[in-house]
Amino acid sequence: MGTIWAPERLEGAGPKYKAVVTMIREQISSGDLSQGEKLPPVRELAWQLGITPGTVARAYTVLTDSGVLRAEVGRGTFVAPQTARAGTTPGEVPLNLIEIDSVKHGTGGEEEAVNLFSPHLPDGGQAALIRHLLGRIAQDPPSGVMHYPSRRSALPARQAMVHWLREAPIGALNEMDVVLSHGGQNGILLVFQTILRGRRPIVLVEELAYPGFRRAAELLRADVVPVAMDAEGLIPEALEKAAMEHPEAQVICTSPEVHSPTCGHTPVARRQELVEVARRHDLQILEDDCYRMGQAKGVGYRRLAPERGWYVTSLSKTITPALRLGCAIGPRGMEGALHRSAEHGFFGLATPTIDLAAALLAHPELPGIMERSRLGVESYVEAAVNALGRYDLRWQRDVPFVWLHLPQGWRASAFCRAAEQEGIQIRAAEEFAGRDAQTPHAVRMAINAGVPLKRFEAAMGTLREILDHPPEQISV
Repeated sequence: MGTIWAPERLEGAGPKYKAVVTMIREQISSGDLSQGEKLPPVRELAWQLGITPGTVARAYTVLTDSGVLRAEVGRGTFVAPQTARAGTTPGEVPLNLIEIDSVKHGTGGEEEAVNLFSPHLPDGGQAALIRHLLGRIAQDPPSGVMHYPSRRSALPARQAMVHWLREAPIGALNEMDVVLSHGGQNGILLVFQTILRGRRPIVLVEELAYPGFRRAAELLRADVVPVAMDAEGLIPEALEKAAMEHPEAQVICTSPEVHSPTCGHTPVARRQELVEVARRHDLQILEDDCYRMGQAKGVGYRRLAPERGWYVTSLSKTITPALRLGCAIGPRGMEGALHRSAEHGFFGLATPTIDLAAALLAHPELPGIMERSRLGVESYVEAAVNALGRYDLRWQRDVPFVWLHLPQGWRASAFCRAAEQEGIQIRAAEEFAGRDAQTPHAVRMAINAGVPLKRFEAAMGTLREILDHPPEQISV
């Protein structure tokens, strides 16, 4: 194997993942790699070639999606049988990843903007798996296609969700606790519909927070009150003050594992302090865990405060946002009320979606697919850090966005305009705060793997050039 994977075989001026794709295809065509032969693990090959694991994972994904390779859970990646396909030769990839991105997402063309508003995950094999499962379900849907959805028909999907969440530190969990939702935003709305009471309830949120908290509250005619935060999230004293000033407050919304937009994290000791404040003022705690791709760093609120902890997550930032699949989980004793909120609102998810969820979330290939997607995100984060790391950049390896505090001379709105003039779309801090809030001069940039890595790297270089030339110098 050592001679086959020599670094000098990586040739060409384009992205390295494409060079790996070309190298493997050539070795299959020449007979150096034969049908059924096992390829090195991602990290081993990355080490041998002197490139990142995410680059190798991306190449393996391209080749797996096109049928050149096949991935077997627990065994590895192998050369697939090379059958001729219309318009291609054996082993040939019909479209390279840039072309696929351009066709499917409209982000590959040179004249289109690099949209960094929302995360777009790398394809670690989930697209092919979902297509396969959809085809199988279409032939014989377990839940049928002529019935209303029900708790009983959704039971296999809820069991699969419990399996998918088996490592989440959120306390004891069974299928009756899980309420399936149309993504995380719908999960938040379900929790609000279950717990908010009175004509003008109050929802407490972090002063910089996921905008969906505010939107869900507004739909239910609830008032939103921001609570001060620091690098570790909500400040307990600020929460105490807000609760005393607003006795109508009923819930605090927070994202302790991955804070959007600041990329921060709330340590367990701080979480425990916040739980004590919530207990003193009888506040429910809604934890949004939609952005975490890796292992949890701390115990969730549903486990820390089982009598008042609510949990929402979705597949959008770990598998795909296209399915609009998530869940809401409440404290023990509240599962019936939470189920009724869903059933009275939309009866339940469509039965084909239920069947897909049951097959997908328990599929043995899914963990490996999610890991490849996570590694792909890591390669984009690395590109952002390489370009912007000399500035005040907040990031985590497996979080699909970065948070940039702008240097002196830049205001967030002006920086966003300057970036947009260069074809790069990013979000200013104001979009994560209330209308009257005083926000820092900072921006959030999402990882968009629909943009080829080379072009993403170029966009980061452009942002660095913009940062280096502020429009004004402010003396202090």
